[in-house]
Amino acid sequence: MLNKLTKAPNTAEHQPRVLFYSHDTFGLGHLRRSRAIAAAITKDDPGLSALILTGSPVVGRFTFPEHVDHIRLPGVTKMSDGSYISQTLGLDIDETTNLRAGLIRSAAEYYVPDLLIVDKEPTGFRGELLPTLEYLRDNGKTKLVLGLRDVLDSPETLAVEWERKGASKAAEEFYDEIWVYGLKSIYDPTEGLDLPQSVRKRMHWTGYLRREVGDQPLSIPRPYILITPGGGGDGEAMVNLVLSAYEQDPDLSPIAVLVYGPFLSGDTRVDFEKRVAKLDGRVQSVGFESKIEHLFAGAQGVICMGGYNTFCEVLSFDKPAVIVPRTVPRREQFIRAKRAEQLGLTRMIDEDRDGMTPEAMIKAIRGLPDQPPPSAHHHNGLLDGLDYVSARVQELVKT
Repeated sequence: MLNKLTKAPNTAEHQPRVLFYSHDTFGLGHLRRSRAIAAAITKDDPGLSALILTGSPVVGRFTFPEHVDHIRLPGVTKMSDGSYISQTLGLDIDETTNLRAGLIRSAAEYYVPDLLIVDKEPTGFRGELLPTLEYLRDNGKTKLVLGLRDVLDSPETLAVEWERKGASKAAEEFYDEIWVYGLKSIYDPTEGLDLPQSVRKRMHWTGYLRREVGDQPLSIPRPYILITPGGGGDGEAMVNLVLSAYEQDPDLSPIAVLVYGPFLSGDTRVDFEKRVAKLDGRVQSVGFESKIEHLFAGAQGVICMGGYNTFCEVLSFDKPAVIVPRTVPRREQFIRAKRAEQLGLTRMIDEDRDGMTPEAMIKAIRGLPDQPPPSAHHHNGLLDGLDYVSARVQELVKT
């Protein structure tokens, strides 16, 4: 028989607890960012614990360090028209959202966090976070932080989206601090938002989140370039372009290690595998690699899409990189890639300027050996994000 549930005491003697909210309706970005921060803050303070709430369907493929755990929220899938459906439960989207909201609220009640760090969405998926924000605010014992990646979307699109979601109001009403995981000198993700000065005073620019190699390196015997479309759900065009380049130019080198990502369509991947098999080892493919940092570390260069985590890895391992950004449904990757090219950190294939052609990709791959690494145009504090965040966490959980 179960004992009656009781809330954990939040006293001066208990060890600090940090709760992460990562809505994860598509891709890996939110989960990987939360996981990186959780690993860093628990490493710096072994007495601290972290719990990640995530909707990612692939969270089970990742390992988590000591003192970090996760709760999988019921998954939802984003359709091509922008709507959402429940993945597996046979519930409509309103029922699924209500279920997720209840689980989030219960986790906050029984975990009793000293700090809640929310990734990107101030009100959560379809407003599911609001009941928890209200509860924690009224309870008065939990500091609330909103974490934003360096680029969210074009200023015009973002302004409309935040107005529709009530995000600006939530940022003003609930959050003690707003952390931007980038540098203002590179890009301001809140450009175009009508945020009051009281909110802007709470903003902290942390720098990008550095990535490191763990204790079990992967070994590729031959020199290679890394090809990664991130989660892979929208990477078909980029992968097709890379394979077309190797098919069209038999002398193109070095070999390419292609990581599809877990969300690339199964039928599409089958077709790609047939093409890879005909390239006689010049392209080697991997479905999903949870320790992709090892592949970054050993690569001579990188061809990638322009997601935040991939960009952090390019900077962290100081690799010459060419970004092939997506432009729909968000302009985020294009804005990041264009700004990085302007600063000399990376190069990009711009569809309007260069064309999405095998010739453009061949030129990009052949140019990698002569391309300077990001460190040639380094910015002060560029990769200080985890150190900055860890220091802020210590300040907030002790006040």
